[in-house]
Amino acid sequence: MNGKKVIVALSGGVDSSVAAALLKEEGVDVAGAFMHLDGFSSQAEKRARKVAKILHIPFFIFNFEKEFKKRVVSCFLQEGRKGLTPNPCVVCNREIKFGLFLKKALKLGAGFIATGHYARIKNGCLLAARDKNKDQSYFLWRLSQKQLKRILFPVWGYTGQEVEKMAEKFKLPFIGVRKSQEICFIPGTVKDFFKLHLKSKAGQIVDASGNVLGKHEGLHFYTIGQRKGIRLSGGPYYVLGKDFKKNILIVTKNERDLLKKELLASRVNWLSGQEPVLPLGISAKIRYRQNSAAATIAKKPKSGQYKLFFSKAQRAVTPGQSIVFYCGQKVLGGGIISPN
Repeated sequence: MNGKKVIVALSGGVDSSVAAALLKEEGVDVAGAFMHLDGFSSQAEKRARKVAKILHIPFFIFNFEKEFKKRVVSCFLQEGRKGLTPNPCVVCNREIKFGLFLKKALKLGAGFIATGHYARIKNGCLLAARDKNKDQSYFLWRLSQKQLKRILFPVWGYTGQEVEKMAEKFKLPFIGVRKSQEICFIPGTVKDFFKLHLKSKAGQIVDASGNVLGKHEGLHFYTIGQRKGIRLSGGPYYVLGKDFKKNILIVTKNERDLLKKELLASRVNWLSGQEPVLPLGISAKIRYRQNSAAATIAKKPKSGQYKLFFSKAQRAVTPGQSIVFYCGQKVLGGGIISPN
């Protein structure tokens, strides 16, 4: 790092706090900065400020609330309005954490930023973390080479338990602190959030043969593979698909109907900055906390989309979610699963 300053994105959580402590212990010129994104972050901000005080490092507040609402929350609602199942963390990482935060840090004279993400960067490549249960490389597929060159992930080589033990060693204030919720700007459920912000339009629920079984509350309340909340007698039923033109929810009682061996991916990003020679054998994840599956990726002519063929059928391929491409531990890139 040639003596350059590192600004750590202190979220108020244990991982980013330990990341800052590790850098400080190595003699790095460290500062901490908390990103103010929404109205739920007051306690997190207090913990981040306290960590900076314990570590004796400068502390900043970066207020990105306006940009966060525009680039992340509005995008989440826009995708949900289409009946898709979006992943806001992927957008936030690209636009806010490694976008606006990085630009602000560089203006303050930093050479690098660091976060508590469990992932590894080596020679311009993004790699999975040591702890498979904590690995977050899945959420980072939209980063660019320009961003990767300025990012440090100090906790990549540790397990979650080891990081918690280090927090105790550094006397950081995390005993009894609850883990953060899945989506930071949603205090309750996604369904409740959509009910509050999106207009719902009821419609028919049908089976794969077109038989009418009941009524749904609005297509954006359902996701592929969902079982709970369908409210049909004689189940269980699973959400199989959505007909947006007719406002119809398609369900099935046969869980095997959810299996698919092919999918289309759009908005693909290659982390190297260059598309590899295709078709290419890879492994791919269609959701977080899922084992990667062997697949072949090829480009669909004149469409800008890519087609993936899995060796083994995948359950509940969900439009709007991220599909991430791997070669061993290396993240090649990713895209958004497209509706058929």
